[in-house]
Amino acid sequence: MLTSPDLAAHRIAAEPYYRPVGDEIAVFEAAWAHRLPVMLKGPTGCGKTRFVEHMAWRLGRPLITVAAHEDMTAADLAGRFLLDAQGTVWHDGPLTQAVRHGAICYLDEIVEARQDTTVVIHPLTDARRVLPLEKRGELIPAHADFQLVISYNPGYQSAVKDLKESTKQRFIAIDFDYPAPEIEAEIIRREAGVEAGLAATLVAIAACSRRLRGQGLDEGASTRMLIHAGRLASGGVGLETAVNAAIVLPITDDADMRAALRVAINACLP
Repeated sequence: MLTSPDLAAHRIAAEPYYRPVGDEIAVFEAAWAHRLPVMLKGPTGCGKTRFVEHMAWRLGRPLITVAAHEDMTAADLAGRFLLDAQGTVWHDGPLTQAVRHGAICYLDEIVEARQDTTVVIHPLTDARRVLPLEKRGELIPAHADFQLVISYNPGYQSAVKDLKESTKQRFIAIDFDYPAPEIEAEIIRREAGVEAGLAATLVAIAACSRRLRGQGLDEGASTRMLIHAGRLASGGVGLETAVNAAIVLPITDDADMRAALRVAINACLP
């Protein structure tokens, strides 16, 4: 027996706010037209997930998102047999649901998954566009509207955590980074509901933290962190307290690094 999912819950009804910073929308739309798999490369919290949500809404396709992690198995993506009142029933995994029914499947931070798990996507990323389900003895041709999207943070590259070249070269890539200051301030104003002066201050704070990357910080403050700080501040929390809670404490546990961050940030406060 095979269960069929209802993908209505995966459709995005209202337009997610996304501020383009280059030609990423045109590139994605061209990739979609040819059903090319897409890899979004960039640091944490720079807008990759919001971009995928915006494009799914723009293209009118359901979006199935999977947060990759080191314990994820191929069965977590493809599916498995489970016992219920009717006996043994096959349940499609999220990737198989997208392949059968023509959704966009977004594998978030794919580098977190084990390499023996990610190879399951290879037959979907070339001219075959098929998904083998070995446990069912089934070969599923991808629905005409299926598209695979992955996100990848090059800052996490290491001998242990990196994508194989045989995986990366199957995708077209779109580079993401933190926006230019004026665009980032616009995004913060829109998302956090703060005035222009506060948004500009938060962008300046981000610049200070990002200059410390590689000097004790793996990454500086993300746009997402700035939005969180702005929301705290707009909710009545003092700016210094908001910045400490949304940026300094989450970004590092090192006491000396926190002290250095606070010094740099205090120089940006009005």
